[in-house]
Amino acid sequence: QVQLVESGGGLVQAGGSLRLSCAASGSIFTIKAMSWYRQAPGKQRELVGTITNGGRTNYADSMKGRFTISRDNPKSTMYLQMNSLKPEDTAVYYCNADLLFGRTDAWGQGTQVTVSS
Repeated sequence: QVQLVESGGGLVQAGGSLRLSCAASGSIFTIKAMSWYRQAPGKQRELVGTITNGGRTNYADSMKGRFTISRDNPKSTMYLQMNSLKPEDTAVYYCNADLLFGRTDAWGQGTQVTVSS
């Protein structure tokens, strides 16, 4: 099993920045990619972006240029650097791990990000 714990959320003014962290533990050798998702009140959960074991990233169009995903493999930690935040970025941000061998994805508990106008 893989356990994921997010941290770094909080309240920030529009135009500000935050960096979220996701620490993975357990059977981390089964992780083939990690992603950030977010869910705003009353909306479906949406993909923010993904980073593979090889470091390749891709982002949802609305996040390109403002959000950056990175990964510190020795520490089994993924980061989400969010710049130029907007009120519409307010959401609970979740960490996800896509696992090998057909195992069910792992999810973190989420961290709240609130952007005030």
